[in-house]
Amino acid sequence: MGACPERIISFKNYSPNMVSQMIKVIEIPDEEDEKPRYLAFICENDAFPALDMAGFRRLRISPFVRFIPVRCLGSVNTVWIGDALSSGMDGIIEIGCKMGDDYQCHMIQGSQLADTRMDNVKDKLQQLALEEERVQIFTVAIDEADKLVEYVNGFVEEVNEIGMNPFKGF
Repeated sequence: MGACPERIISFKNYSPNMVSQMIKVIEIPDEEDEKPRYLAFICENDAFPALDMAGFRRLRISPFVRFIPVRCLGSVNTVWIGDALSSGMDGIIEIGCKMGDDYQCHMIQGSQLADTRMDNVKDKLQQLALEEERVQIFTVAIDEADKLVEYVNGFVEEVNEIGMNPFKGF
């Protein structure tokens, strides 16, 4: 998992445990604070540079989202998602490279693999008795900062309508 989903490339100083630790140190506001907390797993090849560009352009993104860059969206696993939700995260958004005819994934089919894994994620949400809308996946190109901001803010609004995660405070 500290490699591309096709296991062609591995990365020194990058492991699933590192990402797990990043998730664990994110502060989750108490239920009484009435502040949501969202987690974004973001591919470092296209989505993260688009996020960087959004910052340069001073586009407004919800301050309640915490971003964790991953080598490839295909390496995001249901354990991370389950851990984040059970710790009280209100929602998780995955943002990776584009799929389709103009496929741009640097790790061959990482975003496509992540999309396929969404069935496992839906099963995990059912096990936790949470709504499917709490975890969503989007794809962007490196030059689509506007779309990235639109996806993140739209996701936050949608999950805000559902309400806070009932696991907050446990």
